[in-house]
Amino acid sequence: MYAVIETGGKQFRVKEGDVIYTEKLSAEPDEEIVFDKVLFVSGDKGKNKTGAPLVKGATVTGTVVKHGKAKKIVVFTYRPKKDSKRKMGHRQQFTKVEIKSINA
Repeated sequence: MYAVIETGGKQFRVKEGDVIYTEKLSAEPDEEIVFDKVLFVSGDKGKNKTGAPLVKGATVTGTVVKHGKAKKIVVFTYRPKKDSKRKMGHRQQFTKVEIKSINA
């Protein structure tokens, strides 16, 4: 059984026991979090539920493992023939979540 959830402007295909990295969420580590934006649930024996746009009454429960920052990326912009350059770095914050259960 798996589900497709939406969080942080992105969609994730999750099943029980999966670990996902989402945009930073306002929850403390070891705190339980409930995702209620469920777009699709795959059931047993081919019984699938598709939302329009969300599946009614379906939730996915997970536990926050930790917060952190991703590796640094370099952002370099320039304008040709103008001697104008700018170099910046960016580290995106994330939340590591372990999926516990899917309630359809």
